[in-house]
Amino acid sequence: MTKAILSGNEAIARGAYEAGVVLASAYPGTPSTEILEFVVKYKEIYSEWAVNEKVALEVAVGAAIGGARALCAMKHVGLNVAADPLFTMSYTGVKGGLVIISADDPGMHSSQNEQDNRQYARASKIPMLEPSNSQEAKDFVKLGLEISEKFDTPVLIRMSTRICHGKCVVELGEREIHTPSGFDKSGKKFVMIPAYARAKHPIVEERLLKLAEYGDTLNKIEYKDLKIGIISSGVAYQYAKDAFPEASFLKLSLSWPLPQQLIREFAEKVEVLYIVEELDPFFEKEIKAMGIECIGKERLSLLGELDPQIIYHAISGIEKSKKESKVKKLNLPARPPAMCPGCPHRGFFAMVKRLKLGVTGDIGCYTLSVLPPLETMHTCICMGASIGASHGLDKALGDDIKGKIIAVLGDSTFMHSGVTGLINAVYNKGNSTICVLDNSITAMTGHQENPTTGKTLMGEDTKTVDLEALAKACGVEKVITFDPYDLEETKKGLKEAIEYDGVSMIISRHPCALLPTERKRLAKLPKYTIDPEKCNGCKVCVNLGCPSISFIDKKANINPFFCVGCGMCVQVCKFDAIKRVNE
Repeated sequence: MTKAILSGNEAIARGAYEAGVVLASAYPGTPSTEILEFVVKYKEIYSEWAVNEKVALEVAVGAAIGGARALCAMKHVGLNVAADPLFTMSYTGVKGGLVIISADDPGMHSSQNEQDNRQYARASKIPMLEPSNSQEAKDFVKLGLEISEKFDTPVLIRMSTRICHGKCVVELGEREIHTPSGFDKSGKKFVMIPAYARAKHPIVEERLLKLAEYGDTLNKIEYKDLKIGIISSGVAYQYAKDAFPEASFLKLSLSWPLPQQLIREFAEKVEVLYIVEELDPFFEKEIKAMGIECIGKERLSLLGELDPQIIYHAISGIEKSKKESKVKKLNLPARPPAMCPGCPHRGFFAMVKRLKLGVTGDIGCYTLSVLPPLETMHTCICMGASIGASHGLDKALGDDIKGKIIAVLGDSTFMHSGVTGLINAVYNKGNSTICVLDNSITAMTGHQENPTTGKTLMGEDTKTVDLEALAKACGVEKVITFDPYDLEETKKGLKEAIEYDGVSMIISRHPCALLPTERKRLAKLPKYTIDPEKCNGCKVCVNLGCPSISFIDKKANINPFFCVGCGMCVQVCKFDAIKRVNE
C-alpha cells in the first residue's frame, strides 16, 4: 500500500482523483484555495477557476447533470455566494455524483466572519460529511460521491482551517473510472418550476429520514470509560481525544442529518454527556431538542477555535495552574500585516489619503490599507460590496458626498461580483467613482489566474478581459487608466474621476510585485538609500507604509534587503534626501 504525508487540501484533491471525478471547479479563498491547485496536477480531471463560487457550483452542477462525477470547492463565505443553486440542487438531485467542499475558518485567520456552515446543510436539506484528518478527507470524497449517487443529492463536505492545512499519513489508492452517462433531455427532474418543485419537496424530506438511518451505520461509537461521553466531529473530535483519551466517544462523520437512534443509544450508556463542537451549538441544540440532557456551550465558547487544553479545562473544571499559564512575556515589536515592498496599491492609497477621500472597500490585499499609516479604507463587507455601498451612499447623501468618496476593489474581485454593481450604478444614474486595482493576478490567496490574466488554471492561454472596453460596454463614459507607481499621474487621475458627473471608472494598473516577471524586472533596478544629512525626519516617506522604510534616531532609514527600487518614496520626499544606492 502506497502512503504519503498529505494536507487535508491535498487529500481532497487525491480523493477526487481516486474517485473518478471528471470536473472540478472553484473560486480561491483561504483555507480552501490549495484544493484546486492540487487537483490541477491530476491531468485526468478538467479543473478551472470560476469567476465566483456561484458560477463554480453551477459548472459542477452541469457536469453532474451530464452524469459525470464532479467536485466544487470554496471557503465558508463562498457558500453564501453559491447558496442559490445549492438550495435548488437539493430538490433536483443529481445524475452523476456531486460533492461540495465548504472550508470553515474558526478564529477568522483570513476571513471577515466566523460562520458555521453546518447550518447550510440543515437549511438546504443536504447531507454533510465532516472529516477529522487527511485520511478521512480523501476517503470522504469517494464516500460523498457514493452517497450523492445513492440518495440522489449533492453532498457537502465541511472542512476547517486545521483540517485543510494539517498533515498526516494517508494511504493512497488507484483511480476508478466513471464514464459520464450523458445528458438527459427529459426535463422534469432538473426543471424546478413550482409544479415540479412541489412534487419534489416530500421526496427531499423522505430522503433526510433515510440518510439519518444510514448515519447509524456510518457514525462510530467508541466505548471506554462510561463516566464521560463526548459527541464530536471534525477537528474538535481530535482535540477532545487528545484531552480525554479514556472517555467514550460518538464520532459524527455524517454530521447532518443526525443519527438520532445512535445518539440515544450512546446517551443512555454514559453518565455525563458533553457536546464538543467548534462555533455554533449545532449538535447541542438538536440533541437537547430530542430531550437528551447534555453539556455544551455553557462550558465551551461559541467563539474561535478549540484546542485540547481548552477542552480539558472546560470539561474537567480544573482551572489552569499558575505554572501552566505562566508565559514569559517578551518585549517584541508588533508585526501587523502590511502590503509588500513595491506593492502598486501603496501609491494609489497614498494619493487617496492625500486627497482625503472616503473609501468603500472590498476583499483583497488592498484591504490592508485600513491599517496605519495609510488608514484609507472605511468599509469592507463582502466580495463586490464596495460598488453597491458607494452607490447607496451617493443616493442617500447626494451632493453632500459627491467627489468625496470612491469604491475600491481588485481585478479578480471585480470579475467575481463587481461587474453587476457597476451596471447597477450606471443604470440607476449614479455618481460613483469605481477604482479597479488591476495587479494582473488574484494576489491575496497566492496568485491564482482570473479572466484579466490571459491564463487558465490549467496553464492554457485564453482570452483576456479588457477592463476599459468592459467598462464602456456597461455604459461608463469616463474611464481613466494610470500606473500607481507614478504618484502625480495617480493623483491627477483621481481628481479627474471624482470631479466627473456620473459614473467614472479608474483602472490603477501595475503587476503585483511578487509576480515572477515583475520580480525579475524589479531585481534589475538599483535600490534606494537615505542621505542622513538631507533627511529632516518629516516621516512623509515612512507614512507610505513600506516595510523597507523605518525611522531610527529621528531619521528615515531604508533596509536594502527589502527595497525593490519602485521609487515611490523618492516622489514624496521634498528634501532630495532619497537617492539611488551609489548615486
